Amino acid sequence: MVETLLNALNVRVIGTGQTYLVLSHGFGTDQSAWNRILPYFLSQFKVILYDLVCAGSVNPEYFDFFKYTCLDAYADDLVNILDGLGVERCCFVGHSVSAMIGILAAVRRPELFEKLVLIGASPRFLNDEGYHGGFEEGDIQKVFVAMKENYEAWVSGCAPLAIGADVPVAVREFSRTLFNMRPDISLFVSQIVFSSDLRDILGLVKTPCWIIQTAKDASVPESVANYLKDNLGGRNTVVMLNVEGHLPHLSAPVLLAHKLNRALSR
Repeated sequence: MVETLLNALNVRVIGTGQTYLVLSHGFGTDQSAWNRILPYFLSQFKVILYDLVCAGSVNPEYFDFFKYTCLDAYADDLVNILDGLGVERCCFVGHSVSAMIGILAAVRRPELFEKLVLIGASPRFLNDEGYHGGFEEGDIQKVFVAMKENYEAWVSGCAPLAIGADVPVAVREFSRTLFNMRPDISLFVSQIVFSSDLRDILGLVKTPCWIIQTAKDASVPESVANYLKDNLGGRNTVVMLNVEGHLPHLSAPVLLAHKLNRALSR
């Protein structure tokens, strides 16, 4: 079963270092999103790359609409990958939804994780009383309608908004991986992500966390990074990137690599 999972999610281990480093991508991308920062870490780490089961690079037959109804199932995959590879301890870098997947896994199996680096992380995207997540319910429903009615048009509008900065190559890359997703899977996962609320478990996270937040992110406002800092249960640090967008590993890879190196070396 584990071998099937490793193959299905295209798990790779590369690099010549001694410490394991997991790079886990966010919604709408796949492991290729890390390509521009990967060279900075291959001599320091054994880097574990994999694709979330919803990624367009994974055979959609592996996506179980009954199983992946919450982020816990994705955390199961992460833990099973680490166990399958015989990893006893690792540093984890998760982007967007994968940041929360890493948090769930670290609560469940804290001994596996030396450090969590959370890029563009949000425990809840919807606004709530006393909490600014960035979105109202009506806004999200409009997104879902747009995805249903014309997925191609939605991607064409979503990709540049998510990238934020004027980096055409990053927009093209994000568009490519969004288009690779089967539209019904993309919509289903979006609905799961936007309905998730993991605020109640943040205090259970004792693993040290680095929270990396861009100066202007259409998906995650700065207030969410501060909320994470105030509510995570262990030692944590917020690092601001003076760039725009939700995907700095695509739009500002050199800057992000520098900040990641600092976070991972502390």
